[in-house]
Amino acid sequence: MGLCSRAVGAPLLVRDLTFSPLDIPLFVPFGISGGAQPAANNVLARVELADGTAGYGEAAPLPPYNGETQADVLRALAAMCGAVVGRDASDWLAVARWARDAGGAQCGSAQCAFEMALLDALTRQRGEPLWKFFGGAGTMLETDMTVTTGTASQAAEDARAIRARGIRQIKVKVGGAKGAMHDLERVGAIAAAAPDAPLILDGNAGISREHARELVKGLRAAKITPALLEQWLPKDDLSGMRMLRDESGWLVAADEAACSGEDVVRLADARAADVVNIKLMKAGVAAALDIVRVARERGLGLMIGGNVESILAMTFSACFACGLGGFQFADLDTPWFLAENPFEGGYRANGGLLSVTHIERGHGVVPR
Repeated sequence: MGLCSRAVGAPLLVRDLTFSPLDIPLFVPFGISGGAQPAANNVLARVELADGTAGYGEAAPLPPYNGETQADVLRALAAMCGAVVGRDASDWLAVARWARDAGGAQCGSAQCAFEMALLDALTRQRGEPLWKFFGGAGTMLETDMTVTTGTASQAAEDARAIRARGIRQIKVKVGGAKGAMHDLERVGAIAAAAPDAPLILDGNAGISREHARELVKGLRAAKITPALLEQWLPKDDLSGMRMLRDESGWLVAADEAACSGEDVVRLADARAADVVNIKLMKAGVAAALDIVRVARERGLGLMIGGNVESILAMTFSACFACGLGGFQFADLDTPWFLAENPFEGGYRANGGLLSVTHIERGHGVVPR
């Protein structure tokens, strides 16, 4: 465990920041185009204020997604300690900048964990739920559930299980070395197993232009119309993303290509996306708020997503999206892939409908 503290008096000053590995087994490895995650090797962060109020945050590094590791997170949080202890949590954006300058700029999921814990402590101390802190626009949203990489028969089985849970929308991981025909077999099996389910096809930047063209052609031939194509092409291929939008006529979402407000400006100028997937793990909460602001200014739709996260981080993201409002897509399903839940509290699910209405202070999640 990491620990840094200093005696401070005012109730909203940060007294200490502690952090430790958070290793949670998965029922099965979580596979995306860049590889599979066999377990959630995350980090739990705790911020304590001078009056004893504690808040919790989570870092969920995902090496196949962004190359970050648990060790990277632990180093970054250790580097933040001296910069944040003694700071006034009520000016959380300033404290977040101190953290980012000290270590968070090199590890977005560590920055996220600190900002989550800081805001949880601040709003708990104020007696305010996070969904209200972010604007109070609403308290419910609908999530999809993911079919990860694998065989066509397994994909069909997973799709049937998702629909049996009462979840309407299905997200499908596509891309990788096995090629377009493999993807088409899997998507076709899912469409046959759940013919009424809207499908989000997520390539995690692992699809070439040729692969994408074959996929679009094959999906059209099979009369399958996806609800969304999420980051099929490499994150820097904005011209390819525009071509994909134009040639398919389907909605295209940017994920890996949208990590900052500046990225969203480039996407909008290139007409490369219709929707932006906002993941707090990319660079933290403050950066995500900036992405939302720019996306709205540029007329782009909003999606909330995440890495392989526990109920803690996913509930924070649900509060973020509900409070701000206007999120057309949500992908907050990974707690259902974890074989253990080391926390109490969190969003409540009825099928794919998630509610944070009951949360009265912070994000409402605490370690068991």
